[in-house]
Amino acid sequence: MSESGQSWRLEFKAHPAEARRVREWAATRLVHPDAPQVAHELFVSVLASGTQTVRMTLSTAGSRTRLMAAGSVELSALQSHGPGYLIVSALSAQSGLNADGQGLWALLTTKDET
Repeated sequence: MSESGQSWRLEFKAHPAEARRVREWAATRLVHPDAPQVAHELFVSVLASGTQTVRMTLSTAGSRTRLMAAGSVELSALQSHGPGYLIVSALSAQSGLNADGQGLWALLTTKDET
């Protein structure tokens, strides 16, 4: 049986004040309770790379939710494995660095699916 879902993408200015907008945007589209916090941490990690904009993507499929933040600058070890990423790892079922090294992603699931 195939699972249907939705996807949203929005580009934010790479400015700390935008983090609040990222949390609110994620909260209005995703029902997972950890989604706003994970979106925030992904945004802040990519923001620290020095990129001009951060592209946020939210996707759902069945009981799974995927969040991604990407910029135009390769992330350093601090951004890809620092304190914010530790929070993302703790709240998500899986997480990682994008193939191009310029973004991070996280997969959230319901408790019974982890």
